[in-house]
Amino acid sequence: MAAEYTTFGLAPATRAGALLAGGDYQVHRDFVDFVVDGCPLLFRLRDLDAVSPLASDVPPAIFTAQVRGLLLESEAPLPAGRYIVYGCPECADLACGAVTAVIERDGEDFIWRDFAWQTGEQADLELNGYHGMGPFRFRGAEYRAALAALLDGGSPGARRRVLLIGTRLALLTGLAAALRTIGIGADTAQDTDGVPADELRGYDAVVFGRSTGAAERDAVRRAFAAAGVDVPFVDGLAPAVPLLLAQTEHALDRSPRERRRLTDLTAAGDGAQVEVTSSCRVRLTAYRVDRLSRTRAQDLFDGVLEPGRHRVPLDPKAVRGEAFVVARAAGTVLVTAVGR
Repeated sequence: MAAEYTTFGLAPATRAGALLAGGDYQVHRDFVDFVVDGCPLLFRLRDLDAVSPLASDVPPAIFTAQVRGLLLESEAPLPAGRYIVYGCPECADLACGAVTAVIERDGEDFIWRDFAWQTGEQADLELNGYHGMGPFRFRGAEYRAALAALLDGGSPGARRRVLLIGTRLALLTGLAAALRTIGIGADTAQDTDGVPADELRGYDAVVFGRSTGAAERDAVRRAFAAAGVDVPFVDGLAPAVPLLLAQTEHALDRSPRERRRLTDLTAAGDGAQVEVTSSCRVRLTAYRVDRLSRTRAQDLFDGVLEPGRHRVPLDPKAVRGEAFVVARAAGTVLVTAVGR
């Protein structure tokens, strides 16, 4: 029996970058995700840190080749008509593992079937197949129109760029370096006096250091408004680079709420509440600033959560004094202060 029709679409998506323990980092990646029956396909893969081949930072010729491949205008890159649907966000090497599927035509329709986790030339469906996923049958006109739009200039945007405003040069320099490390451009300044409007239009967000006064913040907002730029303004919570980086990643996420894996985070007393829209791996980290203005970090939770609202206990020592909690899932970052 032929598979029932499912809708096909595309939507901007982000794999958020982060500073990890020991000095490691994960790169910020903007890409186009596949939307099947109104839900991002990546959400069906509960514990997967990956991006589609349609990423913003690949050369235009390669991006076009990826789109034409999905349209079956070129041979499949893997045996048995298999295409990479999601790959490693750091290096895109098949050896790191990828989600692949057979893509084929049936008359005017396109079919995606036999999804599998693959680390070599051949896929083992019995051992590594996603048996509850697909097959998906897409109407040809809808499928071709969505992908053809990418060839007409609808590809993901250029590299993100952030303006950091403040007087603590060492902190802002450290944050700028961290942002550049994960793939986000960053510039530092004390204000926007005399900055041309065209230059302001090149920024996707503004981050204020905590030492920046209200008058200075208002002046920056007025400068961006006069330039006709609508960007998020981030009020830095604490002089801690990992925390400020998480706030910046959150501000850069402009995806609709229904396409985020984490939609709410609160923390007070001895517990944090996190809301999850699809089964996924969630990591919670606490940051606190001690009396000497040193930042202390402690991992609180790292595991798979099902859709719904969940309570995670807080270690009183980890959130003593001025403290904050960061929640991360694939593509989503949330930050909140710990209430008292």
